[in-house]
Amino acid sequence: MVKAIPSSHATEWLRRRHYAHRLPSISYAFAVFIGPEPIGVCTFGQPASLSLCKGICGPQYRHLVLELNRLCVEDDAPKNTSSYLVGRALRALPKPAIVVSYADSAQRHVGYIYQATNWLYTGKTTARTDIATPNGQHSRHYEKGGDYSKRIPRSSKHRYIYFHACTPDIVSSLRYPLLPYPKGDTVRYDATANIGKQGALL
Repeated sequence: MVKAIPSSHATEWLRRRHYAHRLPSISYAFAVFIGPEPIGVCTFGQPASLSLCKGICGPQYRHLVLELNRLCVEDDAPKNTSSYLVGRALRALPKPAIVVSYADSAQRHVGYIYQATNWLYTGKTTARTDIATPNGQHSRHYEKGGDYSKRIPRSSKHRYIYFHACTPDIVSSLRYPLLPYPKGDTVRYDATANIGKQGALL
């Protein structure tokens, strides 16, 4: 069973399990349950980049853009749990919505979960660098206290788009080219935590 959950319920679950160990902006959160406890969480939020929101289908549709920014399921979850969670979560989003998500090539992720749920593949992002922050992590934002003399590489990511209940004029406004799905080996990272053994696909 998949149901919406408060973002506050998703944050600690994700903080302990997801390889990034940091939380994005969460506007909508969903969990898949077997019994009383969730075995997977999927969240959506506003992308950090305004230029991305404007660039997908044009500035007139920027308010429709959401990012699927976290997807994490336990390693021992039943087969196809991730695609089941993503599919049900997408259906529950406000209509219409333009959803974007990424598969990190640095983590050896290809994005098979998006391919299985019929997202559109639009290529890879450009590899860039970010300003180093005091804790040694990268940031997409110019944070106070960042070391402006040092840059940390940001890996290229596979970009996927999903149109949720969008009209044909919105879909036809897509500014990225449609490309064949990428293939290759993919891995599940070690996201072990004190509360059990988990894995994730994002």
